[in-house]
Amino acid sequence: MGASTNGARGAPAVPTGPRVSVVLAALNEARNLEHVLPRIGDVFEVILVDGSSTDDTVAVARDLLPDIRIIQQNRTGKGNALACGFHACRGDIIVMLDADGSTDPGEIPAFVAALRTGAHFAKGTRFALGGGSDDITRLRRWGNGALNRLVNRLYGTAYSDLCYGYNAFWAECLPHLDVSEPGYEVPAGESPHLHPGTDEVRWGDGFEIETLLTVRVSMRGLSVAEVPSFESPRVHGRSNLHAARDGWRVLHTIATERRRLATTGGVGGAGLPRPWLRTFEAPDASPAPTDTRVDHGEVIDLVALENEAHTVTVLAFASTPDRTSRADRSDASVRAAEVPSPSGSRP
Repeated sequence: MGASTNGARGAPAVPTGPRVSVVLAALNEARNLEHVLPRIGDVFEVILVDGSSTDDTVAVARDLLPDIRIIQQNRTGKGNALACGFHACRGDIIVMLDADGSTDPGEIPAFVAALRTGAHFAKGTRFALGGGSDDITRLRRWGNGALNRLVNRLYGTAYSDLCYGYNAFWAECLPHLDVSEPGYEVPAGESPHLHPGTDEVRWGDGFEIETLLTVRVSMRGLSVAEVPSFESPRVHGRSNLHAARDGWRVLHTIATERRRLATTGGVGGAGLPRPWLRTFEAPDASPAPTDTRVDHGEVIDLVALENEAHTVTVLAFASTPDRTSRADRSDASVRAAEVPSPSGSRP
């Protein structure tokens, strides 16, 4: 995977694969970080975007991971925090990880493997074989399902879990998603409160960020792999998610982006990046799989990631900016590829 625990340690003489940047948005998560940061494996860099926390979030993060990069967001909300984190990333792959302990850092290799197999965007799902949740409420499950069906109908997609925030994508795709804003990098020893963000809230600044990313991936014709993931309850504290309020913001996101699609007609095709075709030397890893590219317009129904102990199922499909449903695509092909799966993944 990545070359070191953090890019600040200097690049090695021989790269060991795509450089992975992990981004966490945090607001008063000091007690939870000790359950998250030590479990992040060998990655290129870890970026924590602080939302002007009033507890010891930044101090705890630096104590647990001295090389961590601290970014102060320029406004408020999870979406804005992630956009500022994306802008700061220097790696080849960007992974979105929650700071509350609900997402498992041990699943990062499965997301990276899905991208290296030929996807632009790896979408976590709690509702596929191997996924699950001990946290989602009945109301949130119902709302997520209704919104998920709406998106699939309007955008011609096959998502199984619209509102889950554990995702990863190639950094080269960031310009196609239009979710990047400069924040303030906080040097060691400096308080992030020296650069307070504004209280202004703009479109995409809230919890609707996951839906915004998902529908823009579809609008731009980027290929998608769904990666089964298990969601745990947050370790400490209460979530800032408000089901009714944030549900309306998600619905508004779906409608607004759909109108934009009707106006622009979507983009994609030959101009899209194909970063998985680049050569990443990996002398200490298994050879990269061959002939596993996802061509624009192609559908991959099942990709099995296997090793001796684990099987991780990745459901993948190529997004298209038109409104053709998955069931209507008669030219879809099915292909299977074997790539190393992470140790410790849930069966």
